[in-house]
Amino acid sequence: MSLKSTFLGALAALTFATPALAEIEIHGQYARSSNAMAGAAFMVIYNHSDTDDRLIGVTSNAAARTEIHTHIEDDNGVMRMVHVEDGIDIPAGEEILMKRGANHVMFMGLSDPFVQGADVTITLMFETAGAVEVIVPVDQDRVKTDHGATDHSDMDHSDH
Repeated sequence: MSLKSTFLGALAALTFATPALAEIEIHGQYARSSNAMAGAAFMVIYNHSDTDDRLIGVTSNAAARTEIHTHIEDDNGVMRMVHVEDGIDIPAGEEILMKRGANHVMFMGLSDPFVQGADVTITLMFETAGAVEVIVPVDQDRVKTDHGATDHSDMDHSDH
């Protein structure tokens, strides 16, 4: 096989694979650490597909354990952080906001303390879309009320 046909075959394979990679879009991501042993990541996850999906897990080498967490109010009105074992639904054509005080990625037993401006790599596992690797910048200075939200009301998601 010639070099030209090998290149064209590889280009065609990449072209057909690209739409699948674009089904899940992550933006506005950032991570913070509350101390030298624990941290969290926040982001917006957009499902471009016409099929509902579910975030079912997360992995990272940045910590001994990395899990999907949320906060729930107990019978005494106290907010408690809990592991979301069943995952998080992401309806077709919609997004979820992972923010402080709600759904987020939790790092427990950090391998190294988070350093301002460094990057943390995570892999989000989706029931349908599969594994999506995300580079998450550490931003210890992010304003708490920002919640990691990105105003993207003017973004056109129709081409995905």
